[in-house]
Amino acid sequence: MQQREEGSFRDPSGFLYWEQGKLIRQVNICYKEHYDWLIESGLYKKLIDEKLLISHQELSSDTKEADTYKLISPEVVHFISYPYEWCFSQLKDAALTTLRIQKIAMKYGVTLKDASAYNIQFHNGKPILIDTLSFEKYQEGMPWVAYRQFCQHFLAPLVLMAYTDIRLSQLLRVYIDGIPLDLASKLLPRKTKFKFSVLMNIHLHAKSQKQHEDKPKSIKNYEMSRRNLMALIDSLESAVQGLKWKAAGTEWGDYYSITNYTEDAFDKKKTLVNSFLEKAASNYVWDLGANTGVFSRIASNKDIKTVAFDIDPVAVEKNYLYSKKYSEANILPLLLDLTNPSSGIGWSNTERKSILQRMLPDTVMALALIHHLAISNNVPLVKIAQFFSNIGSNLIIEFVPKSDSQVQKLLSSREDIFNCYDEENFEKDFSRYFTIIDKQLIEGTQRTLYLMVKNTIV
Repeated sequence: MQQREEGSFRDPSGFLYWEQGKLIRQVNICYKEHYDWLIESGLYKKLIDEKLLISHQELSSDTKEADTYKLISPEVVHFISYPYEWCFSQLKDAALTTLRIQKIAMKYGVTLKDASAYNIQFHNGKPILIDTLSFEKYQEGMPWVAYRQFCQHFLAPLVLMAYTDIRLSQLLRVYIDGIPLDLASKLLPRKTKFKFSVLMNIHLHAKSQKQHEDKPKSIKNYEMSRRNLMALIDSLESAVQGLKWKAAGTEWGDYYSITNYTEDAFDKKKTLVNSFLEKAASNYVWDLGANTGVFSRIASNKDIKTVAFDIDPVAVEKNYLYSKKYSEANILPLLLDLTNPSSGIGWSNTERKSILQRMLPDTVMALALIHHLAISNNVPLVKIAQFFSNIGSNLIIEFVPKSDSQVQKLLSSREDIFNCYDEENFEKDFSRYFTIIDKQLIEGTQRTLYLMVKNTIV
């Protein structure tokens, strides 16, 4: 039985579906010429060799629909993430990857017809194009049809993050087809009008859109020489490369420099986490509140696929740059606010999946996190337990008591209304959903690390 991937329904060239646990992409008859050219021109092999395009195998089938040209089975990306979950450098690298693919494609007489950020995923630590049907044969004199989409999906959010506020990347959750250029133009500081690339590709581009919105004109009526098209791609590449965002220190980005752990206690905690991961026989981990990924790497270095979530863009930026520097294939740093996690958005709220609708882990790590959820955000312990039980079968969680200096810091500016926040109630509430397998006091601290397994009947 086929199970459609809702995010692929917009493309008339084909769609994705799952069948008997296998991911399959149908290539429709209307895309035959472009698919054949992609393969026969040598572009597919070139992009595969450069690790810029996800590989696939062609399938043979006697039950193809009437409009089916090919069935292909693409390599599966372990975790699908979205641009509003990426840090600045991830979005920048995704943009540069898109432009690099376009430049290579032009050498083979091919162009990208789509420049959607959703077509890029982080696979084995690097950005890669996952949409095999994004290509079409280049026609001499045609402009780049994906130019506007590239500006909305990549350039606009990047310049807003660089020049206005890093948090504006979250506009991508509202505008699923990229940030409108007129909105980006309004939000950008005046000084960006003196930045040629921003002036041309955002401010004047937005003005041109506004002037022509009531005068629709087919793109086929526009002409652009190959030379000018390549100059446009080069200018966009230069613009993106020139964008910088300095990850200035924040409370969480600098967390490990202000923590109340001694070096010895910190090492003891690492040893316990390593031991609990082995006891859980983990294959796939989500580290919630991962900060810069110190404990995530205990899992990823054991060849465990690990998604490292954190709310702080500085922490995620540092985590990603570290993993990029050392070519870490098993760790994926992502932005996530646990009190408002990524929800289902787009058409029928299913086009982009919520965090709980994607591939879930067997083990959840929640270290130095519970007090932020329970005290900073007033989330009852039992609700936290229930949420974690919806994610994974194993839970490695650190309980931080009120006597801990970090909790005292949280309580210093508010009334202590948390009478039920103690170890006894923590164990009672979590025992409704989990069985405690092991608990160990972290030597040199007042904190306790737990290994729990989800109850079979909740």
